[in-house]
Amino acid sequence: MIADEAYYSRPIDLRHPIVFYEGHLPAFSFNTLVKRALRGPSIDPELEALFARGIDPSDEDAGRSGRQEWPSRAAVRQFAEEADRRVREALSRTDLDRPGDPLLHRAEAVFAILEHEAMHQETLLYMFHRLPLNQKLRPTSYAPRVKGDVPSEAWIQIPAGVATLGADEQALRFGWDNERPHRHEGVAGFSMQQHNVTNADYLEFVKSGGQPPAFWEKSGDDWYWRGMFDLIPLPMSWPVYVSQADATAYARWRGYRLPSEAEFQRAAYGTPGGAEYFHPWGNASPSPAHGVFDFSSWDPEPAGSHPAGRSAWGVEDLIGNGWEWTRSVFAPFPGFRPMPSYPEYSADFFDGEHFVMKGASPATARELIRPTFRNWFRSRYPYMYATFRCVRS
Repeated sequence: MIADEAYYSRPIDLRHPIVFYEGHLPAFSFNTLVKRALRGPSIDPELEALFARGIDPSDEDAGRSGRQEWPSRAAVRQFAEEADRRVREALSRTDLDRPGDPLLHRAEAVFAILEHEAMHQETLLYMFHRLPLNQKLRPTSYAPRVKGDVPSEAWIQIPAGVATLGADEQALRFGWDNERPHRHEGVAGFSMQQHNVTNADYLEFVKSGGQPPAFWEKSGDDWYWRGMFDLIPLPMSWPVYVSQADATAYARWRGYRLPSEAEFQRAAYGTPGGAEYFHPWGNASPSPAHGVFDFSSWDPEPAGSHPAGRSAWGVEDLIGNGWEWTRSVFAPFPGFRPMPSYPEYSADFFDGEHFVMKGASPATARELIRPTFRNWFRSRYPYMYATFRCVRS
């Protein structure tokens, strides 16, 4: 997908160069499952350590990660192939569900490496989004869906009720430590925008002095969307992708606010009858009819173009077409315990500087689409496929 000259580039300064990720995904899987859980022998201790863990995308961490020398591509591929071989061998030949084993109870380490890789596929794609267009190999099938009417502003009243956040171990085949244990939170009645804030909506904010999104580029008097493979005249009906800080600024400008995590849960999974669905549309498995996710598109699609995915209240696109920022600081639920297979996964980010995102983007794997899944980033990180909608009390 990318040209050879991009391999050692750093399209986002706050992240490692691309070479790191080709080593990191197999290294994490090997280190977690084969070395730690199964106590297998090393392949290359230096590379296992080099590729063990990424960085939090902040100026401070990025400054500490300014490594000048990286291994050759051949060396990285050789290491990755051997790591993958040993992981595949463990998956096919070993009993990996061992009750009572800290790392393999309910096959924890197995699911951790699979979901870790799925999450990093999205990381790679939004990094590739920042590469110059001439460093990417454009597929012949690339045809962004740009035609669509800008939905009119509509509000949905969500009555007071209870939202469930998180789940107990028995309720999920696998969940990250920040998803557990479950809790019930009372939510006062509120109104939520039926649709995500669109580029057309946000353009008015920019014209009044707001910060342009990182996904926009200006040429003369015209704005363009920085698509994965092309500059596209700004699709007004697409959801806008912005940082949490910019979403907050827009909401304040309009006299609204961002939803809390509990309000999102109530709007997405609650029902008028009091029950809670596993997905906004019900309990049916996610399909392309329900939204833009699971790598179904390189870019967003017009807001409201998947009515089969609307919630029981009638709110559109709560899953897919972009993660949704909340105003909730990423924090542990009462009773939180770090997971043995990846104890630093969540705990290192309970610092009051990261904010919860919910939902899914076009590049979110379907196995991550569950009501308990929580994503998070710092408030000024602008590169995620993340949109928002406003609420009012």
